[in-house]
Amino acid sequence: MEIDEEDDFIDIHDERFHASVRENIIFLLLFMILYVGSYALIGRFRRRDKEDLFSTDEDEIIVYRISLWLCTFSLAIAIAAGLLLPISIASNEVLLLYPKSYYVKWLNSSLISGLWNYIFLFSNLSLFVFLPFAYLFAESSGFFGSKSGLVARAYETMVVFTLLAFIVLGLTFILSAWFDPERSNIQTLLNVGSYYLPFLYSCVSFSGVLLLLVFTPLGFVRLFGVVGQVLVKPHLMREVNDEYYAFNFEEASIKRKLAQINPPAVNNGHGGNNVSVRLKSITSININPAKLCSGTDDLYQIRQQNGVNVAPVANGINSSSAKLTDRLKELECERKNLDKLRSSSAFQRNFVYPVAMLLLLALTGITVLLVAQNTIELLIGIKALPLSSRQFTLGIMSLSKLGPLGAALEFVVIIYLSAASTVGLYTMPSMQKVRPKYRETSLSILILNCALVLILSSAFPLLARILGITNFDLLGDYGEIEWLGSFSFVFLYNVVFATAAGLIIFFKFTTTVRNELIARLTSLLGSIFGIKKVEQHILNTHIITEEIPSNEEAQFLLNHSMQSNSSKKDD
Repeated sequence: MEIDEEDDFIDIHDERFHASVRENIIFLLLFMILYVGSYALIGRFRRRDKEDLFSTDEDEIIVYRISLWLCTFSLAIAIAAGLLLPISIASNEVLLLYPKSYYVKWLNSSLISGLWNYIFLFSNLSLFVFLPFAYLFAESSGFFGSKSGLVARAYETMVVFTLLAFIVLGLTFILSAWFDPERSNIQTLLNVGSYYLPFLYSCVSFSGVLLLLVFTPLGFVRLFGVVGQVLVKPHLMREVNDEYYAFNFEEASIKRKLAQINPPAVNNGHGGNNVSVRLKSITSININPAKLCSGTDDLYQIRQQNGVNVAPVANGINSSSAKLTDRLKELECERKNLDKLRSSSAFQRNFVYPVAMLLLLALTGITVLLVAQNTIELLIGIKALPLSSRQFTLGIMSLSKLGPLGAALEFVVIIYLSAASTVGLYTMPSMQKVRPKYRETSLSILILNCALVLILSSAFPLLARILGITNFDLLGDYGEIEWLGSFSFVFLYNVVFATAAGLIIFFKFTTTVRNELIARLTSLLGSIFGIKKVEQHILNTHIITEEIPSNEEAQFLLNHSMQSNSSKKDD
């Protein structure tokens, strides 16, 4: 009997050991996939010139590589944090559909819980250690008077990083003493790992949730514009071929005029008068005057200046050549867009684009309805607060009332929310200086972008749980964030999100109708209260001002009148 008990104990111990090894291998494989994808994404945007990549100094190359590796690691953790909830929801439904399958035995609650714990741990390390160290290490040069080299730069980085850590911990202690005065004592001051670091991450996640409250509703609207730029719109009641040829003719004409203006021709003694020509109009095809003739006023005029081709110069720059060059860039861009329209198939124009727009509109409407339902359930008391109070076991029951279909809908809505928040972040006007550009982004800007993405992605599971998109519990330390238990904050957050999203979508799709109604109402009020007379007076004034001659014509008329007056006096 004792031998059998020992064998059972050994079997249980071996089973736990093999399960732990299997989970760590799965985590490693998942991390390698995310790391390779993150490295490819960063490689698409990072600058590849001598200042950022190539250097004759070996120490500079080592510093650059270390900072780049830390940045890539943090981006991989950010992507993993954003995929936590979708992976967990899909794993639960897979276990429900195939409970006894041999191929999904590795998928269990221990694996998912370990994934949440690892992501939480490495999110903290990336946000508070790796990214600050990478930025300081890349910007360091060694203290004044010390010998330059890798050791000096590492020493400066560690000193500055230590001072920064003390400052952050001091601010954290002040904030914790302000919010929770009962726990601000010497014992908690020394308990950094178990109290202040979770409190600091709680503050960061709170700021990330507030940022998502701004970026996600804006992203709902901006996604329509992004999809409209990627896909080909249907061109109804529009002659694309005629527009393409018109732009092509105008582009060829501007190139010919630039060839005449840029190398100034000098009088070669043959008595030929050289003139400078500026484009006034290129084509007589009246397709889209606002687009065809925008910015081309007074580009072509015949002028003669002492027999030499000299265009008017403003501040030492050839204004005629500058205007033509700008117009040429606009024409090239418009011609490429028209060429894309011409080469697209009717299926792409008439089916793919409307379906994509309807899909975006449906996802936005479903999201707003889910948030409104969650708000009502919170108000009535049916829905519990997102603060986790129990340990969830995977594969016991479906988290959606609609079963696998509802879980798939939750999966799609969560991915849609993450895409909308990312688009809303990078289409903000204040993000123009920080927005990464293709192969033109420095390492410091990449580190800053990774920090922003990590903050938002770490707060994204909290956002989905606060809005009631899914009923999946926040596992690990995510469910122990204290402010998730505040009913007033959660309820107000749902109300503001639903209201903002609904109003933004309403104003997006009713702009044309509202403008037409305002125009009709203005016309009606004008006919009633006599505003039409004022508009006629303004129009007459505008016509009179347009009939005023230009400076050259005025000078010519003045000279002519002076000559006529002098001739009369002579007579």
